[in-house]
Amino acid sequence: MRGRFTIYVQGVGLLGLAGLGLVFATYAWLSAEPTDGFLAMALLSGALGGALLGLGRSDADPGRRESLIGVLLLWLLLPLLGGVPFAVTLELSVLDAVFESMSGFTTTGATMLVSFAEVPASLFMWRALTQWLGGVGIIVIFIAVFPPFGVAGRQLFFAEVPGPTEERLTPRLRNTAAAVLLVYLLLTLLCGLSYAVAGMSRYDALLHALTTIASGGFSSHPLSFEGFSPAQNWVAVLFMVFAGANFALQYQLVVGRPLALLRDREFQTYLAIVGVGGLLLTLTLWELYTPIEALRHGMFQSLTMVTTTGYASADFVRWPLPAQATLVLLMFVGGSAGSAAGGIKVIRWLILVKATAVELRRTLHPRVVKPVMVGRRVVREEVIRAVAAFITLYLLLFAATTWTVTVLGEDFTTALTAAVACIGNIGPGLGAVGPMANFAELHPVSKGLLTFGMYAGRLEVVTVFVLLNRDFWYLPRKKGARY
Repeated sequence: MRGRFTIYVQGVGLLGLAGLGLVFATYAWLSAEPTDGFLAMALLSGALGGALLGLGRSDADPGRRESLIGVLLLWLLLPLLGGVPFAVTLELSVLDAVFESMSGFTTTGATMLVSFAEVPASLFMWRALTQWLGGVGIIVIFIAVFPPFGVAGRQLFFAEVPGPTEERLTPRLRNTAAAVLLVYLLLTLLCGLSYAVAGMSRYDALLHALTTIASGGFSSHPLSFEGFSPAQNWVAVLFMVFAGANFALQYQLVVGRPLALLRDREFQTYLAIVGVGGLLLTLTLWELYTPIEALRHGMFQSLTMVTTTGYASADFVRWPLPAQATLVLLMFVGGSAGSAAGGIKVIRWLILVKATAVELRRTLHPRVVKPVMVGRRVVREEVIRAVAAFITLYLLLFAATTWTVTVLGEDFTTALTAAVACIGNIGPGLGAVGPMANFAELHPVSKGLLTFGMYAGRLEVVTVFVLLNRDFWYLPRKKGARY
């Protein structure tokens, strides 16, 4: 039964979570902090993971359907059990704890924490690690580390990381996953060292390196990066640029081929959007700050929105309306495909714009045959259809979430930006969910809906909504048939 491999995947994932629970319980004990939450997570995850591992099989050959179900379940179970430390240690409700954990694993950065002073250092570090794990992708780690995943890993890999392209760094998928993980680790190390050189404590440097490279945005400081020096802000700017780039381009950079970044059309467009957004923000902030400060805030906030990191260099809820409008527009962009960033992604917007231009030309010259080109590559029709379907579903989910949160009592600005911030895995929005606020006062139904939005956004929306298709659940009658 192919379904037994899906069960096996859940078992391995939960046993890994149990191991992390024991590691963090030890860390908390050594720091004289509460250990109950981490021990409870380890016990629950270990018991359930062991049972599932016994029921599953590692040698089964999953089809596309089983792989999708496996990824969807794993991304549901890990945040559910990963929220146990928040519920036990901080006495959060189950819903609030799951929201916090889902925000971590999906690299969103929205928070339920009201008082940072009451949060143990070990729990802040756990929040940061959930973002780091979610940024590189749980399945990517499994394929790189565990040999059984090399057999059926391709289906799982592309179920977790869907998009317009399926790009490998090496001929073998396991080597690709290992290369991605190695580059991710190296960038995290370099980022942490840079923060330390810029004056951060070792604890803060490690924590923020984890959340910067993951495009996550969780911070140990209640003021986010407003609580750190300008030099540390510029370090964040530098590494957010890398974090928002395709993993394949990060690999090219590390192996000594930096020109590959500059030749990539998506990366060029990504830098252009960040630059234009930063310039517009700088101009709108000219009267609030000195020119250097305006430039720093402008570039920082442009990058943190486009890469969906969600850090804040200032309380931008207090900025002029043109600056806030610019931030909202940047929230809809997203980083590069195949990166830790969330959102719609630059390549999809690029394909959509190119396809629209070709369609306009066909309207004027019906007999002209002109393919959609991105750089030197011809974009296939099925890719264009997939991009259109993704953006349609994304915007429909955004509209439905905004409407529901508004109906439940929030003002339109809060509802709109909370929706795009959660579905786009950004974190803070405007209004009542600004960078110096939290999501704790929202209606419980709004919290649940936004939690689902984070989940759907991290899995690229289509992966989740395909479950609503009746054909997905159709069981073929022919023996040996694959779906």
